[in-house]
Amino acid sequence: MNNIIVQKYGGTSVGSIDRIKKIAKKVVKLKASGKKVVVTVSAMAKTTDDLLNKARQINENPPERELDMLLSTGEQISISLLAMAIESLGERVISLTGGQSGILTDSNHKKARITNIDTKRIENELSEDKIVIVAGFQGINKNNDITTLGRGGSDTTAVAVAAALKAEKCEIYTDVDGVYTTDPRIVKNARLLDQISYDEMLELASLGAKVLHCRSVEIARKYKIPLVVKSSFNDSKGTEIVEVSKMEKVQVRGVSLDKNIAKLSVLEVPDRPGVAFKLFSELSKNHIPVDMIIQNINRDLVNDISFTVKKDDLKKALVICEEIANEVGASKVFTDSNVCKLSVVGTGISGSAEVASTFFETLYELGINIQMISTSEIKISCIIDEKCGENGLCHLHDKFNFDLDVEREVC
Repeated sequence: MNNIIVQKYGGTSVGSIDRIKKIAKKVVKLKASGKKVVVTVSAMAKTTDDLLNKARQINENPPERELDMLLSTGEQISISLLAMAIESLGERVISLTGGQSGILTDSNHKKARITNIDTKRIENELSEDKIVIVAGFQGINKNNDITTLGRGGSDTTAVAVAAALKAEKCEIYTDVDGVYTTDPRIVKNARLLDQISYDEMLELASLGAKVLHCRSVEIARKYKIPLVVKSSFNDSKGTEIVEVSKMEKVQVRGVSLDKNIAKLSVLEVPDRPGVAFKLFSELSKNHIPVDMIIQNINRDLVNDISFTVKKDDLKKALVICEEIANEVGASKVFTDSNVCKLSVVGTGISGSAEVASTFFETLYELGINIQMISTSEIKISCIIDEKCGENGLCHLHDKFNFDLDVEREVC
């Protein structure tokens, strides 16, 4: 580790000129403390959605390459304005696009993954005593085409840059005080966590928690980057993401709700080897992540296969499923976009019958039907009707007593 601090500011943090000026003062203050500072920023609040709307007014299915070219401009507005604000305070500063920062990605437009970061340019600018501002959410591929990393990708940019620079720490600034036991916008008595493990945070992020992009947590865990989430608008301590401790103690750390999912079911699939491989390998080739998968019990030499994808991938996944269904002789494909995923997360909970019992008892008491179930060492997830999601989330949060002053421990 060296004397570098990487900070990331989200869209609401740079959502106005006044807020940009306040962030500039915060960055300059950190620089004055003797640190080398690299800042990653998102597009100003609602800019990306506005650009998407403009694109779709012109073309309902805009080419992905051109969409990346368009959306990347949002972050370029933010970095240049922040650089101007910092320069007005008397500090040397330079803003860099993803490509100028040396961020190389694969060629999967809209969902690109970082393959390498050449830090030479960033390090040269830091050696000249400059604050370096890096555009989040973007990079370039081997053809020098601009790519984007998916929604929330600025978190991934910040942590990846921190890892490449062997930074002392990466600070993620957002519009909440840190990581809560659940979404404080839905559950008013959600409690701020002082610490959470990489694995627990990764599960919460992948299950719909909007505080951190899940790929940023993966990188932080892999390279052991000290990571902290805190508010842009106050001086709260925030939440530290740390290595897991006290592994034998079962701790329920949070509940989450993901509404950005859809369910597909391929019905009456012939029961023979290779059919599932054919289906999911084709989805993989088209870069469609699949989450929960269920195959029912064989009956009359056929099965039903159900799985979930992100709503943005539903149309593309449906076309693939219908092609495979016709090819293998399945009867039809059914989709449902009115579902959500409700989850409970914590260290070691899969071995605790009490956690599972409380989870399912709560849904039973609310009359909520469970469509799919998935478990891991640190989570239990269910697919339920979307209209029941927020009610289920609030009651689960109450059942696990997250509003107490200590974590809920299960013996």
